[in-house]
Amino acid sequence: MTIKSLDKGVILIVDDTPTNLEMLFDFLANAGYTVLVAEDGESAIARAEYAPPDLILLDILMPGIDGFETCRRLKSQELTKEIPVIFMTALSETVDKVKGLNIGAVDYITKPLQHEEVLARIELHLQLRHLTQKLQSQNQRLAAEILERTRVEEKLREQAALLDITTDAVLVKDLNDRICFWNKGAENLYGWAAAEAIGQSVRQLLYQPENASQLQNVINSLADCDSWQGELSQVTKQGKKIIVASRWTLMRDRNGQLQSILTVNTDITEKKQLESQFLRAQRLESVGTLAGGIAHDLNNILTPILTASQLLQLKLPNLDERSQQMLKTIESNSKRGAALVKQVLHFTRGVEGKRTIVQVNYLCSEIRQIVQETFPKSIELSVNIQPNLWTVIGDATNLHQVLMNLVVNARDAMPEGGKLSLSVENLRIDQHYAQMNLDAHVGPYIVISLADTGMGMEAETLDRIFEPFFTTKDVGKGTGLGLSTVQGIIKSHNGFVKVYSEVGRGTEFKVFLPAVETSAPSLVEDLELLKGNGELVLVVDDEAPILETTRISLEAYNYQVLTARDGIEAIALYAQHQDKISLVLMDMMMPSMDGSTTIRALQKMDSHIKIIAVSGFVASNKLVKSTVVKQFIAKPYTTKELLAALHSTLTQEGKLVRVHGV
Repeated sequence: MTIKSLDKGVILIVDDTPTNLEMLFDFLANAGYTVLVAEDGESAIARAEYAPPDLILLDILMPGIDGFETCRRLKSQELTKEIPVIFMTALSETVDKVKGLNIGAVDYITKPLQHEEVLARIELHLQLRHLTQKLQSQNQRLAAEILERTRVEEKLREQAALLDITTDAVLVKDLNDRICFWNKGAENLYGWAAAEAIGQSVRQLLYQPENASQLQNVINSLADCDSWQGELSQVTKQGKKIIVASRWTLMRDRNGQLQSILTVNTDITEKKQLESQFLRAQRLESVGTLAGGIAHDLNNILTPILTASQLLQLKLPNLDERSQQMLKTIESNSKRGAALVKQVLHFTRGVEGKRTIVQVNYLCSEIRQIVQETFPKSIELSVNIQPNLWTVIGDATNLHQVLMNLVVNARDAMPEGGKLSLSVENLRIDQHYAQMNLDAHVGPYIVISLADTGMGMEAETLDRIFEPFFTTKDVGKGTGLGLSTVQGIIKSHNGFVKVYSEVGRGTEFKVFLPAVETSAPSLVEDLELLKGNGELVLVVDDEAPILETTRISLEAYNYQVLTARDGIEAIALYAQHQDKISLVLMDMMMPSMDGSTTIRALQKMDSHIKIIAVSGFVASNKLVKSTVVKQFIAKPYTTKELLAALHSTLTQEGKLVRVHGV
């Protein structure tokens, strides 16, 4: 046997047929392999344990123990478990190949054997084993190296732990702008874990394109000296813009060659915001002082203009129509100028307006006229005021300012034009509604709704719109005080504001003002008409107070009620009481299983089920597309609205209806 044949590997053939052994022995030996043979499983195991071969060709059907058992025993021994086993089977044999592979075989060869296929499969698995052995050897060497590095890294970690104590963000970047150190303070400030940040480009990770130019000034300063400090605008992982006080220091090796840059950053965002608010407050104070100083003179100027315009209209009744119109224009603009002075004083000094009975429909008529005369023609206005509207006790000028701020914001949100809808209606808030809205109280309200089809707002922006000085408008186009003023005025009138917005679809503001009833119909009589007939309603909501108040309300008006705290419980109850349940009141936002998923499951159980969807966040156009969803009620809702929705759904079929937008 030649050295070359030994180099190709040792193969053990296991087969109870001498002819097969002889044939395989000859062509494998001619191919340069060292060949061993065994006629049964027991002798094969003994040979393999005595001198482990590089690969085993194993027949499946043999006397004594078969190939599967032989393979299992080989794989159970430490000495032979790594030897690749290839099964041989005849075409006519029914073989469970999955079983063979599960117990450790690497391949199958089908009889009659094709020499080229056998050689190809043998060479493939021998190469794989050789690579595995080589990899294991390398792993052993690497393990020794890693052990040494671990000792070094442990020392470095001790040093890094000292840096993690500081709340400042400490980072080191190499000369290619790649981060090579990132402390705990940096993780807390920017939101990126060290594993995420290391190796990343500082410029791409922490700076938006429009702020990258500021780095050039830093680089220019470092060229003159080895350090720099100043303020930088950066961005966190969540996209939040921050301002940091930054200190840069050049790090050099023993030979004085530049090696890296050490940066220490301190978050001063809140400090800068407070400074900005303080400066704005100072400017407002200056405006107030200026307004107070000139208000008297302005009123002295406007008073004779107003008086003269009114007297001229009385003394010159025969003037032509154009001249009369000019006098009326002078009069109205003089009044507007006086009102403007009063509003500036009210805002800057907090002057309390006189509270009187206010007809909101008159205010809305004034706003409609202003919008039609001054807004771009590309904005289409629609106004819907409920007849017999109740009145409110308040300051007409303040409420006028609220409406003006809202319509101006709507205009700015529609630079390309759109639809602006203004509606006013009476609403009686009951105990049920008040329990779902902490700002509401039981009693009559007027609801002013102003909706636009503009850009809309993201959730993050929506959360901050009432903050003083917060604005999304460009510099010089907004003070960030408009909505803060709106909220302040409405709260001073014991009312509250609700906002609904969706990016790309528009925004709707709803202003709730306590009202004075003048001709309110009897609520009890209305509800008497909407009593149930003992129908069983399944109410599904994850909020226990809502479940309880809804149950009490429905039972008070002749409904039977089952309650479920989530979708899973709802499905179980419906399966148990399917024949008795007339309608399901389904909350859309729930843990475990949300409303949409629950509705689809219930529909599979009963294609004729009737469902009313309920949510404080999901608009009706976002609901699951299903014929079983008959109506949509937005939270919070009154008992009257709930009874009306149930009565409508139980007595008639129809398309999806949105009940009140409150």
